[in-house]
Amino acid sequence: MDQPASPPAGRPTLGSRPHLLPSGLDARSAAVLREIVEQYVETGEPVGSRTISRRLPMNLSPATIRNVMADMTDAGLLFAPHTSAGRLPTEQGLRLFVDGLLQFGELTEDEREAISAKLAASGRSIEETLAEASTMLSGLSAAAGLVLAPKSEGPLRHIEFVPLGPGRALVILVNADGHVENRVIETPPGLPPSALQQAGNYLNARLAGRPLDELRQIVATEMAADRTQLDALASAVVEAGLATWSSEGRGGSLIVRGQARLLSDVTQIERLSAIQLLFERLETHETMIRLLDLAEQSEGVRIFIGAESGLFGTSGVSMVVAPARNATNRIVGAIGVIGPTRINYGRIIPVVDYTARVIGRLLG
Repeated sequence: MDQPASPPAGRPTLGSRPHLLPSGLDARSAAVLREIVEQYVETGEPVGSRTISRRLPMNLSPATIRNVMADMTDAGLLFAPHTSAGRLPTEQGLRLFVDGLLQFGELTEDEREAISAKLAASGRSIEETLAEASTMLSGLSAAAGLVLAPKSEGPLRHIEFVPLGPGRALVILVNADGHVENRVIETPPGLPPSALQQAGNYLNARLAGRPLDELRQIVATEMAADRTQLDALASAVVEAGLATWSSEGRGGSLIVRGQARLLSDVTQIERLSAIQLLFERLETHETMIRLLDLAEQSEGVRIFIGAESGLFGTSGVSMVVAPARNATNRIVGAIGVIGPTRINYGRIIPVVDYTARVIGRLLG
């Protein structure tokens, strides 16, 4: 795999592991921390000193290990969920593990070929390919897979509004090159289906291969001059539909698959609420832009634990994200995984990295 540029803020990208121990840890503490994190990733359960003593290659007694664990607990790297229980890593401990102790390998040639073949199936639209990538990442990581589709700024060929039920409608935009984007909007109460049809007819009559920002300007001018023949309800639909995309070009579409995997371990109402909030944030345009910003800050995979990304003010969640770059090295999207902090980092990082490269080639 390519060697990445220097990551910002000390956060690692995919590449070789440093030979030095993480700052503040000796070899014994590092071995204990690695074992605790690896057991936590595997089982999700607190890890005791006897379990560690049986698994460590070095000869340490359970009493010695307990002293090491106590020191790391005082340092904020471990915590005890229950009295007299084993230890679990804190998010600070996970960060230290990811920065300096995590071991990850290359994908096998068979795994690479399987990913490439799954994403390169002919006869599918870009959206279908990206949705397949998101589903595949979810399945391989046992977490939620996310794919940010490329931003589109070209001329439009068609706009359509499809009713989804009371108060909701689907806006479908078809680019001149055939690329399709969908958004769900809220509609005014009591909106008749004829108003959706009227809104679509009104916009399509003014398209003429124009890009979205130009169409918005035309519509805004006509509405301001009261030259439109639309009634008040249809006007609201037109405004809502156009407002779904920014005047500077549409920010792409975020495809998320496997959300239910984040809920499988949920036992607390507070945790469930945090995850629900996470996915509400994922649906916003600002989050899409932020995802691309995060991906663009480095050449390779980046790992965010808890609230580190700035996207979510929640703990207990990790995100692994990589930019998808085309042949000219321009970012055309972002690929990633969101899951609990006990996701298998060593397995997920090379999968996300390679999938991002494949998607970059396809979109390029």
